[in-house]
Amino acid sequence: MTDDLSGIRPGTPRKAAVAAWIGSALEYYDFFIYGSAAALIFPKVFFDKSDPANATLLSLASFGVAYAARPVGAFILGHVGDRFGRKKIMVFTLILMGVSTFLIGCLPSRDQIGGLAAVLLVALRIMQGLSAAGEQASANSMTLEHSPADRRGYFTSFTLNGTQFGQILATLVFIPVAALPEEQLLSWGWRLPFWLSVVVAVTGWIIRRKLEETPAFEAEVAQGTVPRMPLAVLFRGHWTSVLRVVGAALIATVSTIFTVWALNYATSDAVGLDKAVMLWVSIAANTTALAAIPLWARLSDRIGRKPVFLVGAIGSPIMIFLYLAAINSKSYPLVFLVGILTLGVVYSAANGVWPSFYSEMFSTRVRLSGMAIGTQFGFAIAGFAVATAAGIVSPEGWLGLQGWVGVGVFTAILCAISALSALTGRETAHVPTEDLGKHDTRRPVFRAE
Repeated sequence: MTDDLSGIRPGTPRKAAVAAWIGSALEYYDFFIYGSAAALIFPKVFFDKSDPANATLLSLASFGVAYAARPVGAFILGHVGDRFGRKKIMVFTLILMGVSTFLIGCLPSRDQIGGLAAVLLVALRIMQGLSAAGEQASANSMTLEHSPADRRGYFTSFTLNGTQFGQILATLVFIPVAALPEEQLLSWGWRLPFWLSVVVAVTGWIIRRKLEETPAFEAEVAQGTVPRMPLAVLFRGHWTSVLRVVGAALIATVSTIFTVWALNYATSDAVGLDKAVMLWVSIAANTTALAAIPLWARLSDRIGRKPVFLVGAIGSPIMIFLYLAAINSKSYPLVFLVGILTLGVVYSAANGVWPSFYSEMFSTRVRLSGMAIGTQFGFAIAGFAVATAAGIVSPEGWLGLQGWVGVGVFTAILCAISALSALTGRETAHVPTEDLGKHDTRRPVFRAE
């Protein structure tokens, strides 16, 4: 086993991975509690209760608003991260997410201030989106650039592992909240998970403020090669990689359909499954993913990123069909089994590999901005997939399809784009870190043991 960067300090890859894991867990706890609330609570608190179907559609659309804000945040935070360093972005994003989420918990309801309540909710959701735009890209860049070349996949996977834990934590918090009597739930109970986010700002500052900047970025600074305008460099020499990441990132549709739309659909009057049980399905699937993600990532260090990513991109839409069919069967054991296999195992193949796969498409000079912009445009489409799915199950349908079958076809189309995008990329698992993002990446100088 060899390191291709002599500046890597002993123990630092683990420190960077832990910082990425904890930060992502806290960051995405905030992000995902909004998803649970948008599916279960917000239609009755912030939107017109006299039209439940429209209220649900607007609530799910507000979930997608953050994904629309993320590309804007990617441009801003990507530029700052490639110009001034990864560490600054990692601290800033956690503080912004913690403050905006805490303030959501303080918002008055529609009954108290009318339509202004929904406006304020959307504004704070946009702040969440701006924060999320820089979190994963900065954490992935930091971890990859601190990692030995032959274990980049493994160490960078901790960012997504933290994301899964954040989702577990968010769901665990919502289970007792969802069990409250409806009057208490809609008045003050739903606010508690959001108020807990004040811990994010404090914990994030403590964890990340002492983390060292990466050897790769420090080398750029020492050599005077840090670009003054990273975005200009990115779009002049790496625009095809940005487009490739946009397409590949559509795989995130599987996660948003599973965690938000399917939860709302399963607990709707049309199906009638228990809210608490469905939340436990999410916990079981994400707990399985905690183990599966690093295993898939380590496999990619050996056999390559593309084969593992394609397992997730091709297998996930098949599993989504089976999961939605299981929900319609109303068999709780079947829902648990297929749900765990869908999100916990198959989707984890792509989810565990993309932090390294996307990062390795770019050089150090534009890595953070390239990853941030590419992923956030793809994630924006995935975020609005929830609202699109809600429209598909409406009486009008979509392309002649209605109900959950239409949602499954829609998800499969986006996953097909993801798979094709990945196929067009180079295999980078065995390329030295200093050679990443260069036109000739075919010269491996090591092999994973």
